[in-house]
Amino acid sequence: MSLFSELKRRNVIRVGVAYLIVAWVIAQIGEFAFENFGAPDWVLKSVVVILLLGLPLALFFAWAFEMTPEGIKREVEVDRSQSIVSTTGRKLDRMIIGVLVLALAWFAFDKFYTRADSEPSPAVAEQGVVEDRSQEKSVAVLPFIAMSSGPDDEYFADGLTEEILNSLAQLPELLVTARTSAFSFKGQDIPIQEIAAALGVRHIVEGSVRRSGERLRVTAQLIRADDGFHLWSENYDSTSTDTIAVQENIAEQIASVLDVVLDEKKREAMKAAGLRDTEAFTLYQKGLEAYDLAHGETNIIVGLREANAYFEQVIERVPTFSAVYLEHADLYTHALTEDAAGVHQGILTEEEIANAYPAVLADYEAAKKYSTSAAQNLMMDLDLAYISGNWQGLDRRIERALEAPGCVTSNWIQVIADVFGHTEQFVEHARQILACDPRRSLSWFNVARSTLRLGDKEEALRVAREGYEIAPGAWLATALVRALVVNGKYDEAYEAIDRGIDAVDLIPAFKALVAAAQGDQALFDQYFEEFKLVNTAGHEWMIMVSAWGGRREDANHAAAQVDAHPFGAVTLSQMAQWCACGAPFDLDQTPVLAAKLKESGLNWPPPPVMDYPLKDW
Repeated sequence: MSLFSELKRRNVIRVGVAYLIVAWVIAQIGEFAFENFGAPDWVLKSVVVILLLGLPLALFFAWAFEMTPEGIKREVEVDRSQSIVSTTGRKLDRMIIGVLVLALAWFAFDKFYTRADSEPSPAVAEQGVVEDRSQEKSVAVLPFIAMSSGPDDEYFADGLTEEILNSLAQLPELLVTARTSAFSFKGQDIPIQEIAAALGVRHIVEGSVRRSGERLRVTAQLIRADDGFHLWSENYDSTSTDTIAVQENIAEQIASVLDVVLDEKKREAMKAAGLRDTEAFTLYQKGLEAYDLAHGETNIIVGLREANAYFEQVIERVPTFSAVYLEHADLYTHALTEDAAGVHQGILTEEEIANAYPAVLADYEAAKKYSTSAAQNLMMDLDLAYISGNWQGLDRRIERALEAPGCVTSNWIQVIADVFGHTEQFVEHARQILACDPRRSLSWFNVARSTLRLGDKEEALRVAREGYEIAPGAWLATALVRALVVNGKYDEAYEAIDRGIDAVDLIPAFKALVAAAQGDQALFDQYFEEFKLVNTAGHEWMIMVSAWGGRREDANHAAAQVDAHPFGAVTLSQMAQWCACGAPFDLDQTPVLAAKLKESGLNWPPPPVMDYPLKDW
């Protein structure tokens, strides 16, 4: 008798088939149950491994043993004339059919019931800007609480938190909420479940830091948000000199509990992401505080000088930390933009103006040089090419940067992509950044503005309104105004200007926008005159407001002034995005910009986003 015939006679094949079907059903039911019970991934993996190891044992048992009326016997001990393997085989056939019916029933239940129940209906899906991102491996690191009251203890605790956050963000398996959104809950007594829901994550990390002289006590815990279960917690008693080792251990423990397999490459990436210097990360937190305050002040230059005093100390201690160079560059960017716009309020010194352009290039070169990931390097390469005037090949750089995965973005990509024909790809990028940073007003602003540029006016208005409820801000208020205008809600637009825009010159500017969109020449002229009396933004806003109202000569005159500046092409393309009116000026009035566009082959002008009846070009 052949081996195959003997396998069939002993029911080995039937047993194998039956085992595989039953194992599949067990695995499917296990996946459903474990997911709903919140069990970690390793539980299901362990079950699958056990089921696979059981297969050869089942096959061996079927070969070596036989069911008889007297019970289980070794096959060699059974008289073949009295064997009941055919009867057992028929029972196995019936069992296989029964289990197959069960498997098909489960397949139908899983496909048509649970999937339909878990996937939102179109009406529900449209209510959220970002797709549900509450994946199993998603986490937000909340600011650790400073339990001691030393002068720098809170900055130290914030720095330790950000080091942990930055380390975890290097792991592609994890979705980690950005600092701005995670820190928005600082000092607030809000239930963990509510914070997790607002940030769209499954897990929360929280902790505390206490310092007494050189003694350091850190408590950290990882919490599953849906039921508040503490998946991991640890107390660390050490000295300040061990801070970096404590931070690294916390990040690695969290990754391990979330089933991220850490190899040496990932560990090195986690280490490279941070400052790894306790004095430096305390200084960096002070710099970020001054930086954030500066962006809420009228005289932003003064605040950025204070921030840079801290950033320069950070650079001196850790010259390879990429992120600090971007914040440091902001002072010079504002200096160049104001100088190009002809704004001279006596705040900038002649030396600062003269040094601004080489300084901003040096900062962006350093940010690119010390990038810690391929995605970050692509973003820095794009920004550097744009601000340095190296526009040849810029179109391909935009494409590569927008293809980069994860939560990395750049300072200029929203301007470059929108103006030069990559809005559709940028919307997807902006939505991903919003998923990572949902409590940042700028994230909502970019999604709303680019959605409007794509022509989806209802969605743009919904995004702007939702974002303004969650993370209000002056820039987002301008996107809300535009979306209201495009949807014909002019009275609401005027109300939104009064409620959300506080800059004294932008109030009449955006009221002029509404009047221009209505085609009301007299009302536009009124607001235009008011704007000119209070304009502190120089040529920049004069270009846009003039274009909205069809004042071609005024727009061209201001554009020609900006074009002659070393930062002119950057400023003018930025104004084209903000204008959203097609060409805000005639290209023959800006020969430097025209030459760069010709050299690069980029599209010009950008398509208009809104109708301006008073503008005839």
